[in-house]
Amino acid sequence: MTVVETDPSTATRRTWSRRRKDLGDHVARTVGTLQVRVLNTPPQPEAISALARLRRGIGRDPGFDFTLERYLQIPDDLLGHRPADDAEASDAEHAVHDAVTLYALHQQSRRERMHADGRGLGQALAELVRRSAGPEGVRRRFAALGTASTYHESIYHLRSLITMLREHQIPLDYGLLADDLKTLRGPAGCPTVQAIWGREFFRTRPSADPDAPASESPEEDPS
Repeated sequence: MTVVETDPSTATRRTWSRRRKDLGDHVARTVGTLQVRVLNTPPQPEAISALARLRRGIGRDPGFDFTLERYLQIPDDLLGHRPADDAEASDAEHAVHDAVTLYALHQQSRRERMHADGRGLGQALAELVRRSAGPEGVRRRFAALGTASTYHESIYHLRSLITMLREHQIPLDYGLLADDLKTLRGPAGCPTVQAIWGREFFRTRPSADPDAPASESPEEDPS
């Protein structure tokens, strides 16, 4: 588990943080490594190719492309419950697949880091509202995500919001997102995660540095 530390020098404007779980730490390492390779000068061709192939996986089932194993594979101890016949992916596999493929969408054509430790989805969207020329459109899309009743509906709305974050160069912690997506697939997952995102959104304070994640008092994910 990783705790995002609060910098005492900025404590007046950054007052809380979220904790990543083990699955989130795994995704953060995976995405962080890919991000370094994509943003190298010059970028590594294999990493650019992987981003393109990962984007094609948005909305598809885990395992759609075995050549992406290094980015989508999960250690056995993080897989969680699986059907006895292995006919379906586990919740953890879905969460990792969707978080990493959404990161690939976010990083597309960007030379800035679109994965940043400590910035939850609600925090990123609060920053998007402040920067957007059409903040009500952002709020409407966030409201649609906040009332989604299924996992697949949530991914549909997330894709639209991630595209908007990319346009405004606002990063997101994809480890935290993976943890949230795993919770989202569980019992009462939608209202639980929607409440987390809503609290992040309303607690976030304006940041002098748009790339600095707002942080909150350590809060445990109830899942």
